[in-house]
Amino acid sequence: MADDQVIDPSGGAALIESVPAELSSFRAFWNAFRENRGAVLGLVVVVFIALLGVFAPLVAPHSPIEQFRAHVQQPPVWAGGGWEFPFGTDAVGRDVLSRLIYGARISLGIGLSVMVVSVTVGIVLGLASAFLRGLVETVVMRIMDVITAIPSLVLAILVVAVLGPSLTNTIVAVTVVYLPRYVRIVRAAALSELSKEYVVAARVAGVGRLRLMFVTVLPNCLAPLIVQAALGISDAILEAAALGFLGLGAQPPTPEWGAMLADSREFIRAAPWIVTLPGLAILVTVVAINLMGDGLRDALDPKLRRS
Repeated sequence: MADDQVIDPSGGAALIESVPAELSSFRAFWNAFRENRGAVLGLVVVVFIALLGVFAPLVAPHSPIEQFRAHVQQPPVWAGGGWEFPFGTDAVGRDVLSRLIYGARISLGIGLSVMVVSVTVGIVLGLASAFLRGLVETVVMRIMDVITAIPSLVLAILVVAVLGPSLTNTIVAVTVVYLPRYVRIVRAAALSELSKEYVVAARVAGVGRLRLMFVTVLPNCLAPLIVQAALGISDAILEAAALGFLGLGAQPPTPEWGAMLADSREFIRAAPWIVTLPGLAILVTVVAINLMGDGLRDALDPKLRRS
């Protein structure tokens, strides 16, 4: 049926309303998601940080690269500073609050870019491995095994060392590091679907291979992929921050959170807020995304839904 019928509770068969199946599924998903208060809190925090990044030019009180030489290492307002620089200034007089707000745009942008590219390539390689099998599957999976065998940070450093340190190359390096997880998820989910009756019926009906892969099978593989993609954003942010901390990610004066940590580590005692605030920004963002990912996992998996 295209619609879900809502029947009169008194026992009559009269149709009270007709609810589209898609809307009913979304309501069921949202009801399951909001039962997890941590997931809802994580969603609120992530949306808030994302809005800060999108509207950074309107929200930030100063330019992230403007230097105020008369206010070098000014403490935040709660430590005796002024409201002109609520979170204080760094070692060259740049407003820390403005750099954090613009850094949200960069760090979330890195996470989303890595997720989109990794998921797209992972879907193509995973489905190709599941459907073509043979040599294609062997080559793809052995390459994924090699990537997985190398520690993620070491591999990311190696890729950046070959390509050169920059924001774009950071995205490429982190994408390479996290690609195998998406390939394996898609391949495993597709293999489990291939033996089901609806796939056999589609093949008997003469459905082409590409349509079978991307229209018939792929939608039934999306639930675990969506959860992993949400959690992968936080992993990508952490990996990019680690590269930035090592000086191999975004280059100064780009206000990336990891690079901000690297620039201020020598002032951890003299001006601790310069180090603490970017670290807290990374911590809050990653925890919020992980909480949201846990809620997505519970809501998308019927076995984990609360009765």
